[in-house]
Amino acid sequence: KIQGKHLFGHLIETLQSKNNEARKYFNPLRLEDPKYERLPFSIRVLLEAAIRKCDGFYVKQEDVQNILNWEERQNEAEVPFSPARVLLQDFTGIPAMVDLAAMRDAVAKNGVDPTLINPKCPTDLIVDHSLQIDFSKCAIQNAPNPGGGDVQGAGPRSGSARPSPRGPQLGTQCGSRHGSCAKGSCSDTPSGSGRPPAVQIENTPLLCPFHLQPVSEQDTALRNQEIELIRNKERLQFFKWCSKAFKNVSVVPPDIGSVHQVNLEYLSQVVQEGEGFIYPDSVVGTDSHTTMINGLGILGWGVGGIETEAVMLGQPVSLTLPQVVGCKLVGSISTLATSIDIVLCITKHLRQAGIGGKFVEFFGPGMSQLSAADRTTIANMCPEYNATISFFPVDDTTLKHFKQTNFTEERLELLEAYLKAVKLFRSYDDQAEDPQYSEVIEVNLSSIVPYVSGPKRPQDRVPVTCMKEDFLNCLNEKVGFKGFHIPSEKQDTVVPFLHEGTKYTLSHGSVVIAAVISCTNNCNPSVMLTAGLLAKKAVEAGLSVKPYIRTSLAPGSGMVTHYLNASGVLPYLSKLGFEVIGYGCATCVGNTAPLPQSVVDAIKQGDLVACGVLSGSRHFEGRLCDCVRANYLASPPLVVAYAIAGTIGIDFEKEPLGVGADGTELFLKDLWPSKEELHHVEENNVVASIFRELRSRMQKGSTFWNSMDAPDAVLFPWDPKSTYIRCPPFFNRLSKEVSGLGSIENAHALLFLGDKVTTDHISPAGSIARVSAAAKYLQSKRLTPREFNSYGARRGNDAVMTRGTFASIKLQNRLVGKTGPKTLHIPSGQMMDVFEAAERYQRDGVPLIILAGKEYGSGSSRDWAAKGPYLLGVRAVIAESFAKMHKNHLVSMGIAPLQFLPGQSADSLQLSGKERFSISMLEQVNTRQEITVLTSTGKSFSVVALFENKMDVTFYKHGGILKYVAHSMLQ
Repeated sequence: KIQGKHLFGHLIETLQSKNNEARKYFNPLRLEDPKYERLPFSIRVLLEAAIRKCDGFYVKQEDVQNILNWEERQNEAEVPFSPARVLLQDFTGIPAMVDLAAMRDAVAKNGVDPTLINPKCPTDLIVDHSLQIDFSKCAIQNAPNPGGGDVQGAGPRSGSARPSPRGPQLGTQCGSRHGSCAKGSCSDTPSGSGRPPAVQIENTPLLCPFHLQPVSEQDTALRNQEIELIRNKERLQFFKWCSKAFKNVSVVPPDIGSVHQVNLEYLSQVVQEGEGFIYPDSVVGTDSHTTMINGLGILGWGVGGIETEAVMLGQPVSLTLPQVVGCKLVGSISTLATSIDIVLCITKHLRQAGIGGKFVEFFGPGMSQLSAADRTTIANMCPEYNATISFFPVDDTTLKHFKQTNFTEERLELLEAYLKAVKLFRSYDDQAEDPQYSEVIEVNLSSIVPYVSGPKRPQDRVPVTCMKEDFLNCLNEKVGFKGFHIPSEKQDTVVPFLHEGTKYTLSHGSVVIAAVISCTNNCNPSVMLTAGLLAKKAVEAGLSVKPYIRTSLAPGSGMVTHYLNASGVLPYLSKLGFEVIGYGCATCVGNTAPLPQSVVDAIKQGDLVACGVLSGSRHFEGRLCDCVRANYLASPPLVVAYAIAGTIGIDFEKEPLGVGADGTELFLKDLWPSKEELHHVEENNVVASIFRELRSRMQKGSTFWNSMDAPDAVLFPWDPKSTYIRCPPFFNRLSKEVSGLGSIENAHALLFLGDKVTTDHISPAGSIARVSAAAKYLQSKRLTPREFNSYGARRGNDAVMTRGTFASIKLQNRLVGKTGPKTLHIPSGQMMDVFEAAERYQRDGVPLIILAGKEYGSGSSRDWAAKGPYLLGVRAVIAESFAKMHKNHLVSMGIAPLQFLPGQSADSLQLSGKERFSISMLEQVNTRQEITVLTSTGKSFSVVALFENKMDVTFYKHGGILKYVAHSMLQ
């Protein structure tokens, strides 16, 4: 702004609605530059935000001009983006809110008003992103505990007596530890121990968390939700404090739905209103799958938690003006192909095209065949083909979708009028509207056939018709991304076992986990209804699922349960074991109920490659369960089909799923619903009422949430005994002076890693192993393994998260030569936990680096993948290449991402990892500067400091974004 006037005030126009309300907006068409209508639609959104937010400081006139000149400046100019809102989910959102609470403390100690620390950008925090399965139909836990130790991979319960067949009952005596629980209260719940007291759950009596009755099938979802509320009460109280203490923060309470579904069904506005203007809706979130929202024509993507915090505090996101790949869809979709098949096909094309870090925008005549739900499903997979976004501009299909939601006719008219006024509304039939793209990739929808993905990576697609042959090949191949290297003489191994008194057998390819999930890839109602109709036909024909298979149904929101129930298919899914277990991430993040011990024993006895099949978005080896080596992503109906078959090794075209009650062999084609049948059910059940129900639940909340107490204070009252919420040390010794980080002298390598180290290897996730450094810390706080809970639930405790950094059982550290969360303390020659080694280095004042290969930090990046190494004392990572998102996170935490020169690597330079490393010139480093690394052996080599712009350099010199913002507040 110049003297109170907006730099682009001459672009302001007024839109008159039918009720004579006038709304102002910035119209880029008034620039009268023909380049605007050649811009991709996603770039037009960036341009509007830059125009509206242009203040000559954060956003300059030259930024607007660079975006307008996108064709010439793409992949070169650095531009800012100020999103309309921020989206947090509880697991990745809690560190952001804890950091803001800690920042309030820090500025208050320096004499600054702490109430100045508030999000300036509207922020929505959705609770219930994650859900642990304590109850399921086929494996009711006799005594589920709120501590969460009894999850797959945590090992058997230690020191617990064998429960009675009926399980413990309310009112029974539980010994000296808890006393009598006749009225649902425990006598031993010490403060800060992590053991929650008895609580009142809506429509239930008081429950002692250590003494829950066995549950019936109908109670499964309710009981899982009850345990989650009890287990995470301390975190929920912190969230409620945030909703009261911070301005501009809205918290969506528990038991509403997962973050992505709530974002799609409730929060998305397409056109926002604020500060006297209307403008395009846009969002950044702390989850890589925030990209789902692009399917509704809303620009959005996932960023790091620390970047999100900066946006919340008024900083724009800085990005290199991206190339935009046009994905042209042509042809007709096969009647048997689902949205998952479309997603996997497009994923393959885009991954092969090498579109990492680019925008993708869809167009072409094939767009008319994709529903809004299909589009969000495709947009969700951006992280898998490494695009920043996959954008679907608003068109008539989008408007039809919103007519089924809570949008009023007046709002829809405003939305359409505004988007057409600024040329953000799309007609795919008019080729004259096609913008200029960096390149165009054509996908023929007619070529798409049903696929599954696995057994270890989402990009490894396998046609369903080739699954049996492909799995046999995987058994033969050497251990790697596809292979298991099972000797030929052992490939026919069959292991008999008993389960609930009945004899069964397991072999290679046996399915032991089958999870239908609808939160991200399968939010599309047609896919879920296909699974339900298939289940209905299977049950009516007399088919069933073997009882030892861990089956579950985790809807993304109550909407899914509503339409499955209204269509009459939910009882049939439940009959096959796919009963609703609750709302939130479960199997995808490793929170699978323990397999029966007899199944685990049989797998180990035969060294079997057992299989998990799920309709989610994450299935890396060992993620679902330690003893399940092959995991496949599949559409919900195929998950049901493979569960019925009981094996991956089946050719659906030639082999039957089973034999019906009348003795007839039944093939998959006999059970698959027709397009007409599916369309009829969808039209009659997926209606506006489900969206009205969601809005009602949003407004009502829950009795548990509404009655929960929370501190009423400007500064959060940290409890030193708490094992969930802890004030992080990021702002220790904060002052108005910026000291800078300086050079790195005589550093040791904490880890020597290879290629494709993912954020799953780096960031704490899943259950807390009983022999881990985090477990030792929690045990020192008088917690038992049953009370550990998960890393996700304890993301607000830096002591737990730091100890869980690099704690993956799949970590391959070349300093120790074997898989596991260990490293070599080089000065002593001792092998120890990564945290223990880092702690020892820090005590001795020794800085640390990490050596790595290609694509360091790939996968679904998280803030603790950068925060954890920072707190371990890591000052730099030297790698052959980095995943862009994780590289940005490292910079944001004050860790230098340094890249070997082309053609060089740790191996080519003959580095052992045991040298000491000195890195000079970091105090004067600039963008993409080449600097020298000197080793203690006298060898030196050059690396490139991957700072992309001046803001990167500024953040690094301040010690990261958080300290930069805090310094700005102090000054």
